[in-house]
Amino acid sequence: MLILGIITGLCYLACTVWLIANLYNKKIIQNKPNKGILGLTFLALSAHAFILYSTLITPLGLNISFANSFSLVAWFMVFLYLIVEIRKPAETLGFFIFPIACIAIFLQLYQSDTVTLIARSFELQLHILLSLLAYGLLAIAAVQSILLLIQTHYLKNKHPGGFIRSLPPLQSMETLLFQVIQIGFILLTLALLSGLIFLDNIFAQHLLHKTVLSMIAWLLFAILLWGRWHFGWRGKKAINFTLGGFIFLMLSYFGTKIVLEIILDKV
Repeated sequence: MLILGIITGLCYLACTVWLIANLYNKKIIQNKPNKGILGLTFLALSAHAFILYSTLITPLGLNISFANSFSLVAWFMVFLYLIVEIRKPAETLGFFIFPIACIAIFLQLYQSDTVTLIARSFELQLHILLSLLAYGLLAIAAVQSILLLIQTHYLKNKHPGGFIRSLPPLQSMETLLFQVIQIGFILLTLALLSGLIFLDNIFAQHLLHKTVLSMIAWLLFAILLWGRWHFGWRGKKAINFTLGGFIFLMLSYFGTKIVLEIILDKV
C-alpha cells in the first residue's frame, strides 16, 4: 500500500510538472484536452480509489478520519476535474488540484492507522458522502474563483502574461464557475437535509458549530445564485461570495477535525 501511495502521489506531482512545462512552452490548448495528462490522471485516480477503499471502508463502517476525509474530497476534485477537462478543457485548474491531491495521498499514508469516527449506519454514510461531494465541487468553484480573480486583475492592468493567456475567456470561466456552484449548492442542500432527517439532533452541542457554519455557507451560496439570477452578479462580487462560502464550509468540517484530531490530540 505504501508503494502504491507513493506512485499515486508521484503521478499527481508529474501531472503538475507536466502542466507547468506546457505553460512554459506555451503548449496549453484551451479547446483540446491533453491526452497524456488525461491518461496519467486516470491512472492516479484509479490507484487513489484503491487506497481509499482499503483505508476508508472497514468491517464496522466508514473510517471518517481527517486524513481519509481530506483524501476523499481530493479524489472527488480530481475526478470532477477529469470530467470537466474532457467536456470543457480547463487545464489551469490542475495547477491547484493536483498538488492538493498529492498532499492528501501522502497525508493519508502517514495517518493510515488513525480511526476517529466510524459511520455505521447507511443514513450517516449517505450524509457524510453527500457533504464531502459538495465540499469537493465547491472547492473546485473556489479554485475557479481564484483563477478568475487573477485573470481579472491582470486584464485590468493590461499585463496578460503566459499564464493568463492559457486561461479560457473570462465569460467561459464565469459560466463554468456558476455551473459548478449550482451543482455543489444542490448537493450541499441535500447534505443539510439528510443531516436534519437522519441525525438524532443536528443542533446538539458537539454538532452545533458544524451546523451553524454549514448553514452560513449555504446562505452565502444561495444569495450568490439569487443575485446571479436576478441581477446578473459577476466579477468581484461573485468571487467574494464564493470564497466566503467556501471558507465557512471548510471551517465547518475540516477546521473542527484539524483541531480535534491534530492539535488537541497532541496537547
